[in-house]
Amino acid sequence: MELNRQPPPTRRFSTGERENAIDRTVPVLPPALEFDEHNYFDHNAPPEYLDGMTKQVQKFLDFHKHNRVVLVTSGGTTVPLENQTVRFIDNFSAGTRGATSAEYFLEQGYAVLFLHRQFSLLPYSRHYSHSTHCFLDYMDERDGSVVVDPKYQEEMLSVLRKYQAARTKNLLLLLPFTTINQYLHTLRAISVIMQPLESRALFYLAAAVSDFFIPPSRIPEHKIQSKGGGNKLVMDLDPVPKFLNRLVEKWAPSAMIISFKLETDPTILIFKAEQALERYSHQLVIGNLLQTRKTEVVFVGPGQNHDWLRLSDEQQADGIEIECMIIPAVVKLHSQWINRR
Repeated sequence: MELNRQPPPTRRFSTGERENAIDRTVPVLPPALEFDEHNYFDHNAPPEYLDGMTKQVQKFLDFHKHNRVVLVTSGGTTVPLENQTVRFIDNFSAGTRGATSAEYFLEQGYAVLFLHRQFSLLPYSRHYSHSTHCFLDYMDERDGSVVVDPKYQEEMLSVLRKYQAARTKNLLLLLPFTTINQYLHTLRAISVIMQPLESRALFYLAAAVSDFFIPPSRIPEHKIQSKGGGNKLVMDLDPVPKFLNRLVEKWAPSAMIISFKLETDPTILIFKAEQALERYSHQLVIGNLLQTRKTEVVFVGPGQNHDWLRLSDEQQADGIEIECMIIPAVVKLHSQWINRR
């Protein structure tokens, strides 16, 4: 494993004509203010299941009130185009980073709240879902019973034991969402419940959150008809308020908060990460490029502190996951955060 402060080598990617691309150097929207928070949450109803979910979270946190707890967000949010949703806009994310990171947090002794897109990858089961193999490929028949194919038994037993240990010790709580509205309401509610943990609370915001949505006042009730607009679909979307600063300042003011910045252009990755860190005043941005996100990331902290974490060619060949470097480094920073509070 390699940890250094050197930028990655210059790469060329085939991403279309640059002159036709959106200017990614334009500043992002300003942080949401208290007015924006009230305006959004007063006019976008919470999901029906929120009360029941918050009770689950409260019970989980009561059990872990003296432990470190991390909220890992994972997967992409959807933006429904109809109230009775048939069509929606989705965000690119299978939840790989979040699901993998959750496992390594559990290995570090954290209790994990896993706020994930429904049907995205989950800790432990990710090893056997969303893969090139059908799940049944891992099965075999012996004497009229279903068993694990012998060539997969050792690996699957190891994963099973880790999963069972997490369940037995009540270290993992799975919390699903689908839409951007469900995600935001749930994030705010969980954040407030986590406040008593103070600095022992960690937010690892790996979800791919939609930048735009359709307010309830403009969303159609029924399925949009394909020929209703002259064979064109023109959408008027509003920007999703940037609530990260509300999380930092109001919802969980004593917690350590980590966000992610995904880009495709290596020349602006550091700039965009520094911009987010300055704008929202949280503790760390983990930057990654779409093309190399599984093999290298950069930690962008206060004071232009840039630490690159990279897998070597040998580690990549051995199937080592970059999260086995990311999470211990995050835990070290979290320990420093706790000690300074």
